[in-house]
Amino acid sequence: MTIMGLHIIDFLIILFYLITMLWIGNRLSKRMKDTGDFYIGGRRLGKFYQFFLNFGNSTNADQAVAVSREIYRQGIGGMWIQYLVLFLTPFYWFTAMLYRRVRLITVGDFFSERFESKFLGAAFAVFTLLMSVIGGGVGYMVAGKTMMALTPKPAIEYTVAERQNVEMYQEYRDLKTRLNHGLTPEEKIRYDELDSRNKKGELKSFISYTNPVLFYFIYAIIVGLYTILGGFMAAVVTDAIQGVLIIIFSLILIPSGLNMLGGFSGLHAKVPEYMFQLFGSVATSEYAWYTVVAMVISNLVSIIATAPSMSIAGSAKDEMTARFGTIVGMFFKRFIMIAWALTGLIAVGLFAGQLHDPDLIWGFMTNQLLSVGMIGLMLSGILAANMSTLDAGAVANSALFIKNIYQPLLPDRSEKHYINVGRVIIALSMFGGIGAAVYIDNLLVLFKYFISLPAIFGAAIWLGFVWRRLTKWAVIIQTIICTLIYIVIPNVFPTIHSIRTSERFLLETPAQETVINTGALAEDVSAGRAQYVGQTIKKRYVIEPTGVFFETVARQNPDDPNSPKIGLGRFHAELWIISWFGVDLSRIPKAASVALRFAFDAIFPFILLFLLSLITRRNSSQTLNVFYARMHTPVQRTLEEDARLVAENVQNHQKFEKDKIWPGSDWEILKPSWLDYLGFFGSWVIVGIIILVLWMVVTLY
Repeated sequence: MTIMGLHIIDFLIILFYLITMLWIGNRLSKRMKDTGDFYIGGRRLGKFYQFFLNFGNSTNADQAVAVSREIYRQGIGGMWIQYLVLFLTPFYWFTAMLYRRVRLITVGDFFSERFESKFLGAAFAVFTLLMSVIGGGVGYMVAGKTMMALTPKPAIEYTVAERQNVEMYQEYRDLKTRLNHGLTPEEKIRYDELDSRNKKGELKSFISYTNPVLFYFIYAIIVGLYTILGGFMAAVVTDAIQGVLIIIFSLILIPSGLNMLGGFSGLHAKVPEYMFQLFGSVATSEYAWYTVVAMVISNLVSIIATAPSMSIAGSAKDEMTARFGTIVGMFFKRFIMIAWALTGLIAVGLFAGQLHDPDLIWGFMTNQLLSVGMIGLMLSGILAANMSTLDAGAVANSALFIKNIYQPLLPDRSEKHYINVGRVIIALSMFGGIGAAVYIDNLLVLFKYFISLPAIFGAAIWLGFVWRRLTKWAVIIQTIICTLIYIVIPNVFPTIHSIRTSERFLLETPAQETVINTGALAEDVSAGRAQYVGQTIKKRYVIEPTGVFFETVARQNPDDPNSPKIGLGRFHAELWIISWFGVDLSRIPKAASVALRFAFDAIFPFILLFLLSLITRRNSSQTLNVFYARMHTPVQRTLEEDARLVAENVQNHQKFEKDKIWPGSDWEILKPSWLDYLGFFGSWVIVGIIILVLWMVVTLY
């Protein structure tokens, strides 16, 4: 017996999980007294809840799917789309402390107080609310696509059009498999036609019973209800439960997958050797070492501008608790990500080329490898991973709206009034993500947006913490310019037909062929290209053209080999600006163009901020003295003691001059303590251990 395409046992497991989450939200709703309780849990969380809150908030099912889909697409190097956060983890030792010490509720409050600008606080709130729509779309998309893969329609029920799309995909897959060994002229024409259809999303490897839009609405209602009822504490308590489910869903596919392959030796016999390279070569991957470096730098600028950061760190009872919860929660996630990487390699070994959409791979593997009951547990884990991020994010977004937009316009309302309005905002942000999921429908595109977009405000936050000379007008002007480059142009240009069809913007990298030395696979032995598995042989590798300014370039009419081309997906305004200086982007590999784009996103805002601050008026000394005195004051054990010490240090703010690295300057960087050194450099040791474990996993036979 099935319900909505799921076995009754799997359906009941999911139903039990969802009912439990709603019950928790309802129970905690009775404890909400004011906005401090609703948004930051009364600043009383200990290490246990801080660990699960950080682990749950930072761990999404969409990240697992993104890692596995990129590895499925191009090997272990693809994991850097998410694993680049490994190199950011040591810096959380400082961001957690800074966010706890400023003693604010939202990141918007930071802009309002540091720059004496309610406009900037509101601008950050609006920006983050729009970003939350995209972020919600990611969670919906992953859960929806997993559900689609779990509920495939039998071929006998296909319509004529559906059958044709599936058959064309099978033909496309066969031609692509033989591409490296050479196609006849007729086959190449047919391949180009099918490739254009695939880029446009016309080809399908299977058809699903699940209607994704209907699923998105049901999902949004459930997550929204328990978050609306219980606020931040609902997110905290449910994250502790969901953390266990996240661990289960991350590990559950590995044993059965390895067993089907014949262990690690079977995995290496089925997966090409170059796909085990941690940093892919320029020829075979979009993630060369320098690409990863550029993405790390861009993401480092962005991480401090994520909305939940302030509320999560601010909810800790003291700064050491905030630091502990952040670092331990984040590093535990990094270890879990190794399991995601191994799952992606198993997907290559078992199902390479079988799916039209790599985003479906996690659900497809679940359907193929797990039994009844385990499928329900897997889907519960995916829902838990997404819900643990959506709930804390929704509460932070609600706080931003209330504190930085609504309350300044309508002050002196009751705490109950603000909480109720905040609940409405949570509901609206949840449903807004549905539109993003339907409109974009590509997980990789969404992740690449997320890496760089927060840098619009992230650069100002980093500098605002450490450089007194940074001015309000510098931040305002920089924000406007970067918004045009990072958001407006990339999304407006693809809607203009003359730009989408302009020969100048349809620039592609040339098709290339290279020969790589690699270990022979089982299929090479069967085809007579090698005598045994693992023998070093030479293989021809075809690097297909890829768009430079547009994410994808395809023929307008796939049936006509002479049809003009059209740009699809995001327009890379950063690369367009770089081309103004005579850089020939068609002659560099994809990995290099990706690196250039992310390096631009990271560096450009800082250049603007430094230059503009030198020609605009300083903020008032009194405001800056209060802000930095508070930031330099360690959090005390009780709220009363903390308030007293902050007040004393504000009156005697010059006492911190002797502790600064550059006394008397505009740089507000204090000399590091032994705890700063221990936490930061100790974190880098753990980074090295994790990379060693990852290397051992991918080289294990």
